[in-house]
Amino acid sequence: MIVQVWRRAIEAAIGPVAVAAADAAIVDAVVHAGGRAVSTRPDHPSGSDRIFEALQVLDPRAAHDVVVNVQGDLPLLDPRAIRAALTPLADAACDIATLAAALEPGEIDSRSVVKLWVEFGGKTVARTRAFSRAAMPPPGGGMPHHHIGLYAYRRAALARFVALPPSANEKRENLEQLRALDAGMRIDAALVDAVPFGVDTPADLERARALMRTRPDPARS
Repeated sequence: MIVQVWRRAIEAAIGPVAVAAADAAIVDAVVHAGGRAVSTRPDHPSGSDRIFEALQVLDPRAAHDVVVNVQGDLPLLDPRAIRAALTPLADAACDIATLAAALEPGEIDSRSVVKLWVEFGGKTVARTRAFSRAAMPPPGGGMPHHHIGLYAYRRAALARFVALPPSANEKRENLEQLRALDAGMRIDAALVDAVPFGVDTPADLERARALMRTRPDPARS
């Protein structure tokens, strides 16, 4: 599965791609497929901390000023969504960019679905006002959307973020992005058409395999 995610990132064609992992089996799988992987410490509290460690190894001279964190459980992620995550960073005031999609029926009441409150107002990029697992809108207004946990960080913002202690809201909701908002960092969201299929259970894995068999070849699209 991680090799499939790596391939989706390659297909996005936005820059060098590497997998950061503490599990040797993951590193070996990526290297065997011809990719680049970095072994990281196993005690990182978040994926953001993990990619920051890998970034120091891969780019010690800081040649790259943006890093995109793609979750390893999204083998069917549309490469166009990865590219879309860079769009909000065109605004110099944006520290971190992420993705949002329309909520499906019933998702507003599910705590497993992270909601992002934002007011797009007919645009495809807007500043996020809040994140929550709850259905009640937090202070600040906006409309709830399904948050897709893919982040594009300015390098300086990532360094600042990982140096911050977990905030009270982050610990209460178990959402690391709240640490950034609580610290006054700006997170903007790009609106995409659909939520990518994620693999969380063995049944999800079987469904992903079936969907992969019918997935169009990106080289022909």
